Amino acid sequence: MIARKLVKSLEFVVRRKFLFLLVIFISLLLTTNYLLPTVSADEIEDLQRQIDELNHARELSVKATKPLEGQIEALKRQLDQIQASLNVLSANIKQKQKDLDTREDKIALQQALLETRIRAYYIRSYLADPLMVIFSSIQAGDLFRELSYRQSVTREDRSIISSITAEVVNLLTQKEKLEKDKIKMAAFQAEVDKNATFLGGEIKKAKAYQADLTGKIAQLSAKQQQLLAQKLGSLNLPKSAYAMRGGCTDDRNIDPGFSPRFAIYTYGVPNRVGLNQFGAKGRAEAGQSAEQILKAYYNADYTTGYDSGINIHVTGSNEYGQSFDDNWNIEDYVKHLYEMPAGWPMEALKAQAIAARSYALAYTNKGSGPICPSQQCQVVKKEINDGNWQAAVDATKGVVMTSGGQPIKAWYSSTHGGYVFNSGDIGWSSTPHTKRAQDSTSSIGSFSDLQNNAYDKNSPIFYCDWGSRAQYNKTAWLKPEELADIVNVLMLAKKDSGTQVHLSQVDKPNPDGQDTWDGDRVKRELGGSAFNTISDISVSADFGSGRTTTVTVSGDGKTESFDGSEFKNYFNLRAPSNINIVGPLFNAERK
Repeated sequence: MIARKLVKSLEFVVRRKFLFLLVIFISLLLTTNYLLPTVSADEIEDLQRQIDELNHARELSVKATKPLEGQIEALKRQLDQIQASLNVLSANIKQKQKDLDTREDKIALQQALLETRIRAYYIRSYLADPLMVIFSSIQAGDLFRELSYRQSVTREDRSIISSITAEVVNLLTQKEKLEKDKIKMAAFQAEVDKNATFLGGEIKKAKAYQADLTGKIAQLSAKQQQLLAQKLGSLNLPKSAYAMRGGCTDDRNIDPGFSPRFAIYTYGVPNRVGLNQFGAKGRAEAGQSAEQILKAYYNADYTTGYDSGINIHVTGSNEYGQSFDDNWNIEDYVKHLYEMPAGWPMEALKAQAIAARSYALAYTNKGSGPICPSQQCQVVKKEINDGNWQAAVDATKGVVMTSGGQPIKAWYSSTHGGYVFNSGDIGWSSTPHTKRAQDSTSSIGSFSDLQNNAYDKNSPIFYCDWGSRAQYNKTAWLKPEELADIVNVLMLAKKDSGTQVHLSQVDKPNPDGQDTWDGDRVKRELGGSAFNTISDISVSADFGSGRTTTVTVSGDGKTESFDGSEFKNYFNLRAPSNINIVGPLFNAERK
């Protein structure tokens, strides 16, 4: 009875709560469908309005489901308790069934005894008649003993008959009750299963609806992310070691004219896929061969004797003002390549030559299509490269990295910052020949380990604060109130996503054509939670994968923590000039 009441109560509560939830969902869906017109790429104002409406719809859904999620958890615990009770009852019923089976076996034996006793009872009942005994030839002394004995035996027969009969009746009663209990148990279990399925299905619908809204918001926000991409592009990050031209300036020992001051330093450049050129240099200096270097960066086969008769069609212009419409043999093509300084160790040059040869063959489908001569593909010049480079090409003639027998698109970049990513990690299509790994002499568990053990630690852009301002000695240092403003912008955007259109950097025109709110306006919108200044900043990272996970700031007697990726996005949106965090792993410096 208790289990049935619990199940009925549970079913009533669940259906009542989720009826309310479904009504809200239907309203949200109708409202959302009505409020979402077709988006035009040029309608910036409509873009923000749609984001606001979608955010509002998602917030309503979350608010509707949050309390119910707590109730669902409580109901789930209640279901679990009921299920546990049912399991105990089921076990008891199984034991009763086993006991009854044993009793049936025993009663089958007693049945034969019962039949014998009944037959004997009736015989003795007749023979125990006192008159029969009196008229028998038994002597008087034995008469009373015989009467007493026969009556005693008769009583014993009667007792045994009654006991066995009662046992049989009890057994039949218990079996009947057991069958009824089994039917009830099956019904209880069906109710519990039905409610468990109902709970799981409804919360799944709620989460699916919210995920759909989140996806739409992310899709629209991608247009705003283009602003961040443009700012990043303005830094002209060097894609290869050859084009580095000194890299960025480390501002840690440069005084901008104010103190205290903060700067955000990034490890490496955004593209961490494939060969790390400065990492290859470090590995070569450590005594590794070209094959060992390449296998550290690719999940691919080191293949010799590949066809060297393939021609490569180069078309387009490079960064040096040269135009091309040339057909070169694959080996001659690689000799025209300018991606790594020719003065580097020979094993690093050989690894680069093999990677470049593999890339060209994969990119052109073994000569079937053209390839450009710029950083968009691989940089080549009209002039053949230095003699050291030519020697590296000749020493690796016909060597390529392959996967499944086919040349791989062997990506590479100048500086990975101590880590290697697979292509899927940076938003490209996933490829089996790229890999994820720490690029270091030993394991990395801290920023100190990274600085000391990374193979590319000597790159001039290994640890860099990108961007600069001429008025502050061409550095990327920020004042405490400027960092506070960036933090306030992040908090306001989290509080009200509709304000994001007003939160771009204040020293450039607003990309959405709206008024950009200055620091004072942002603080007014935030109220008492706003920071006036930042006194300290700390960073936590996942050193296994090479990503900043949390940024924590303190100031004005309070502390706030933010997701690393979230902080990076809003830092880049608000930071002045072209100051930028360019990769997923970054740290903070304070002077």
